[in-house]
Amino acid sequence: MPNYEEKPYLKKHQFKTDREEPLTAKITLRLPPSMLEKLKTLDNYPEFIRQAISDALNKLENSKDVTED
Repeated sequence: MPNYEEKPYLKKHQFKTDREEPLTAKITLRLPPSMLEKLKTLDNYPEFIRQAISDALNKLENSKDVTED
């Protein structure tokens, strides 16, 4: 990890975010090349993927809440 006190010029190159939680975790996913091509045509495909996963997890969580009653 860079030491910003010793090398202050590195501070201006830090990633900054206005998100509640920083995007530090990674996942590797294998998919067909045709699907990747379609994803890459989107303006911000990483955000699209994050949102799709979030929506699917919320849907899964909500369906569990309904079946537990």
